[in-house]
Amino acid sequence: MTELPNDLNDAIAQSRIATAAALSDGKNLLQVELVFPEIALQAQSITQQFLPEFEESHSGMKVFFPDAGAAALARRDWGEVPFKISDLGSSRTPVEDNIAPEDELFLLVNPAAVEVSQVEKLYIAAAGRPVILLNPRLEDVATIGIGYAGRQLRDRFLSKIESCYYIRPLDTAALFRCYPQPWQVWLEIKDEYQLISETAQKPVGDDLERILAKAMGIADPDSTAPAKPLKKKGFLAEMQTFLKALTQ
Repeated sequence: MTELPNDLNDAIAQSRIATAAALSDGKNLLQVELVFPEIALQAQSITQQFLPEFEESHSGMKVFFPDAGAAALARRDWGEVPFKISDLGSSRTPVEDNIAPEDELFLLVNPAAVEVSQVEKLYIAAAGRPVILLNPRLEDVATIGIGYAGRQLRDRFLSKIESCYYIRPLDTAALFRCYPQPWQVWLEIKDEYQLISETAQKPVGDDLERILAKAMGIADPDSTAPAKPLKKKGFLAEMQTFLKALTQ
């Protein structure tokens, strides 16, 4: 069983393995989410750590940034690389025009909800070739909407996305998924993190609250519940320290 990562480097390494496993199982629309407030500031460095796994297995990889400025910055900072760097385009340069027959895999870095139509067009143009979304922010209700059009978009496209890696710290817990494992909730109990729940679907809202509330009731010194695997406290602090160091 894959346990909680020790730090951001460990999380990125886990996400690479999980993504490769999902690709080998035939999944072709994947997302990796490291849900930390500072993570968007480190798009380039995180992408660089994520890429090696796929540079070797897919010679025709293409990396997309949300806009031309971010793509140009990556070209400048990365120098000569064995893959192509592009952007999601605009109304004048549709993203599908950037899809070539020799392209084998597409990695989209930090696409936001305002780019969701471009992301969907790229996925359609990819015609079955793998598309990986690295730290996407596509589920913005204010942008996508909650009416008929929003439901159509979710049914038609967003619901097809396989979340192969997800890590999100909560106040005293963490929500975690590392493909092919189920979704997991870990709770901080007596200075350690304990696995308290595994579910097939991502627990959100009331479902997540119920899981945490039930576990907090069970996590009593006199409880006779069987022990679960423990992860020592500190991985959240380690990640936050690592991210702050990167921004200095």
